[in-house]
Amino acid sequence: MSDTLPSHHRPAVLRVMPMPADANIHGDVFGGWIMSQVDIAGSIPAARRAGGRVATVAVNAFTFKQPVFVGDLLSFYAEITRSGRTSITVDVEVYAERQRLETEVVKVTEATLTYVATDENRHSRPLPPI
Repeated sequence: MSDTLPSHHRPAVLRVMPMPADANIHGDVFGGWIMSQVDIAGSIPAARRAGGRVATVAVNAFTFKQPVFVGDLLSFYAEITRSGRTSITVDVEVYAERQRLETEVVKVTEATLTYVATDENRHSRPLPPI
């Protein structure tokens, strides 16, 4: 995963701006809040591939590269990197657009998560054919 914006300008699966309730008294956004947003972003392509419900089964890797501040506009890019019989692995990259004196875009987080397709009883199920 690179530190620059994706060159092919793929669309973000999620865009969100953290609010003061998502941060400590210094304006630094809580890591747990960022992790939950990454999980949501990763689940979007996973659910599309699964054709329905998915559950997070593993956070394989998670790296905070830069702090996130209240007022940053976060863009989440998610890409399926592997599909198994029931599981889907997704890489998520997060970029912050900072509106200071000049607009600055920095990569703030990258993660790899694994989801499993589940049925209506929340048991694993095979992925549909592509």
